[in-house]
Formats: sequence, structure tokens, C-alpha cells
Amino acid sequence: MYNLYEILFKEYGPQGWWPVNGKYSKNDFSIPRNKKEKFEIIVGAVLTQNTSWKNAEKAIANLRKANILDPVKIVKADKKVLAQAIRPSGYFNQKAGRLKLISDFLLKNKDISRLPVEDMRNKLLGIKGVGPETADSILLYAYNKPSFVVDLYTKRIFSRIGICKNTAKYGELQGLLHKKLKKDAVLFNEYHALIVEHAKRFCKKVPECSGCPLGKLCKKRI
Repeated sequence: MYNLYEILFKEYGPQGWWPVNGKYSKNDFSIPRNKKEKFEIIVGAVLTQNTSWKNAEKAIANLRKANILDPVKIVKADKKVLAQAIRPSGYFNQKAGRLKLISDFLLKNKDISRLPVEDMRNKLLGIKGVGPETADSILLYAYNKPSFVVDLYTKRIFSRIGICKNTAKYGELQGLLHKKLKKDAVLFNEYHALIVEHAKRFCKKVPECSGCPLGKLCKKRI
């Protein structure tokens, strides 16, 4: 597990996830620095569901421009107005409802970060529309909690190099990662970001294997 991380880090360097205010901050793990930045990350985790980050970022920019990138304002906002603002992210009516629910939840659970990670995760999963990937993104990037985010890219890369099967369930793969890696938010943050970067460059749905830095490890090399 660590050798994979080391290869990717050597190839791509620090990634600086999660972007705040449209900027990546490589090697700065003090982000989020305040409640405002934390909330922006949480909103982004919801808006990026079933769409690209580029589209989610446009929706966040619209919320900022409309001056409603705030939990109190989102709860009070007209749902149609909110949906229109986040239209670039797709499924905007559904996501508007989800943003209202999670904003209301955060306002009622201001001390959630004091809970053990598993308890935080279970509470987030209790919010309609928040699945494991969204919950773990919130935990890792907004609250700096060591909860590895398992997305499509993670499963694709790890299954191709033989760490798991391509049919592995979310919890199964996450459990393996938690077992093999030190539970460290900085490590998980950087590792997941490197996985995404590698998937975008080489390990695509139809892989581009020529020049791939993981070529020697891959069992699906073409």
C-alpha cells in the first residue's frame, strides 16, 4: 500500500486537496481554517455527486455570488432559487433539498466534530442523500478525520493492480485500507488526491498504459 503511495507522490507531487475559494493549497493542511471554509467543502462534497468537480465548482461560485454560501442562508433560501444557483452541478432540485438538510443538520449539531469518527460518520449517513463517499469526503476534507474516501477511481486502480476485486464493496475496500495504512488524515488526504490524479492521466475507463508509473505493479496492463 505504501509503495503505491510513494510511486504516485514521486510522480505527481503534493496535490493540495480540497480546493477552497477555487484554489488548491499544496502542503497546507491547515485548511479548512475556519467555519466558512469547512462549510464550503461540505457543500462541495454534496454538489460533486454524479458530476465533475468542474461543474460543482461552478455551482459553488454561484452560491458565493448570490451570498448564500452559508448554512443559515441555505436553510432560509427559497428552494427554487437555491436550485437555480446550483444548476451547473446537475440534479439541482434534488441537491438543493440535500443542501438544506445538511445545513439544518450542521446548525443543530455544532459539536459533531467532538464525537468519535465512527459516530460522526453514522450521523452523516443518517442524512438523506449522504452516502459513504460523501460522508467520508466530509470527514476527511472538512473535519480532517482519518476516513479514507473510496471512489470509482480507487476501486479501478486497486482492482487493476490486484489489491482488490473489481466487485469489492465500499466498506470492504475501505476496511482493507484502514487496516494496511496508518490512520492519518494527511496521508489519506494526499493518497486519495494522488489516486484521482493518476486515474485522470492514465488509469481511465479505457486505460492509457504507455508511460504509466504503476506499469510494473499492474496486472491489467495492455
